[in-house]
Amino acid sequence: MATLGTFWILLLATVSPVTNGQSVQMDPVKSGFVGSQVELRCQFLNSKPPVKISQVTWQKFVNGTKQNVAIANPSLGVSVLPPFKDRVSFKHPAVRQRTTPSLEDTTIVFNNLRLSDEAAYICEYTTFPAGNRENMVNLTVFARPVTRMTLTSPTIVARIPRRKMTVATCVSANGKPPSVIKWEPQLKGGEATFQETRNPNGTVTVRSNYVVTPSRETHRQKLTCIVTYRNEKITDHVVLNVQYEPEVKIEGFDGNWYLNRQEVQLTCNADANPPVTIYQWKLLNGSLPNSVEIKNNTLFFKGPVTYDLAGTYVCDATNSIGTRSGLVEVNVTDFPINSDNRLMPPEHLHNSGAAIGGAVGGVVLLGAFGTLLFVFLRRRQRTFKGDYSTKKHAYGNGYSKAGGVPEHPPLAKALPYPDDLDDEKKPAQIGGFEEGDRDYDADAEDMKRPYFTVDEGESRKYDERTLTFQYDPEAEITDDMVSQTDGSVISKKEWYV
Repeated sequence: MATLGTFWILLLATVSPVTNGQSVQMDPVKSGFVGSQVELRCQFLNSKPPVKISQVTWQKFVNGTKQNVAIANPSLGVSVLPPFKDRVSFKHPAVRQRTTPSLEDTTIVFNNLRLSDEAAYICEYTTFPAGNRENMVNLTVFARPVTRMTLTSPTIVARIPRRKMTVATCVSANGKPPSVIKWEPQLKGGEATFQETRNPNGTVTVRSNYVVTPSRETHRQKLTCIVTYRNEKITDHVVLNVQYEPEVKIEGFDGNWYLNRQEVQLTCNADANPPVTIYQWKLLNGSLPNSVEIKNNTLFFKGPVTYDLAGTYVCDATNSIGTRSGLVEVNVTDFPINSDNRLMPPEHLHNSGAAIGGAVGGVVLLGAFGTLLFVFLRRRQRTFKGDYSTKKHAYGNGYSKAGGVPEHPPLAKALPYPDDLDDEKKPAQIGGFEEGDRDYDADAEDMKRPYFTVDEGESRKYDERTLTFQYDPEAEITDDMVSQTDGSVISKKEWYV
């Protein structure tokens, strides 16, 4: 017994280093698309001296259970089990040799990969006397989605009242992993909705609807659906076909229809899908003028423009969707107008010329009169000698010859006024004097002045006399007095000394 026990200890000591030199090499992960081909590598690194390989087994590990896929045995040959029989094979022909097979490389090939093939796969080597050696690879199967983009219907009708509706749909079906959908461009008022559906085979279907309010502006808009699947972009597009009622505009009236103008017309332009089939013209609060000729969507006015053409013209345009109207207010003027002001008729132009000529003539006459007046005043100023500005007098402007102030003559009690003058124009009596107490002479003309002037620094007392009028009556000019340029009068003897 001791001899036998010692033998097994020596045997294990001999095999142990060899056992540590054996290994199974595989890729940790592999992936492929549905329908494609993928290789699962499995290589055995033998020891020196090499151990004997008794069998190689490929197994599918799902939910904690193992399922045989393929077996290679040096004596029995190669066997592939259902459901992999028609799709799995050993890559190297040496494995399939009957006489001297080589099992160091037992890589298998999957053809027509299926979603159900996704799992962990074990490659197990059975050796003698080392026992079993194995390793594992995780296989991921991707499913490329099927992308399609469609219009909700071939034609989209924009009805009133306006409401939002789905105009296009983009679908990325049966993808694994799921796709991401985006729309371009983003139409005004448009929005996208998204929905994901997980299928029993592990794929995902993504659906997106584009919602917008159909209108004239959305007609012929190009919508592009961009599907991003992993690092790949898939695009598809549609062009919206929106049907809408006519948009009507009347052209031809330029705001300058005047009497006797020739060849005027109005045209009813309508933007519609489908096109307008019927145009109808009418005049509000009346009937169309007799001079009108209707051709398709245009009103032709024969002959010259008259006041009968004025009014509000309405055009009704109809297509299969509905009827819309447009209108224009036409007014007729007597004469043509420009962009700024109304142009005057010929007779008005003539009158304007006469007025301008009269104004020019008046300016010339006014200039001549001013020249004559200037000459006349200059000649009068040269009649006297001396410097007028050096003399003073107590009459008119308050200047007199140098010297003392003459004693003022007695004032009358009241100045005479005609009886028919208003009472408010008659001055009050000046106290201390009776009417007729003084002679009426030139020196007494100072009595008519409402104020008196004196030399600088002098003062004058008037014994309680009070001035009761505030106006300056004109002085009576006698033969021995001369008017001055400032309106005053001076005695000739004061100047001709």
